[in-house]
Amino acid sequence: MKPGIHPEYQTITVSCACGAEWQTRSTKKDEMRLEICSSCHPFFTGKQRLVDTAGRVERFQRKYGQISRKR
Repeated sequence: MKPGIHPEYQTITVSCACGAEWQTRSTKKDEMRLEICSSCHPFFTGKQRLVDTAGRVERFQRKYGQISRKR
């Protein structure tokens, strides 16, 4: 590595909107704020919401189902 051209690597505090905080190292100088982290993300916590895909399909069929294609 060439001396003097790389940014300084320092310890920063990362804070999430859920209140979780931890220390990490980064070239960023200030505190890093996140909206979602592994402590509150539904994939990691197991509290996933099920999306009503059947309702969406039914709405699509009602809206566009009557249109017939002529060939």
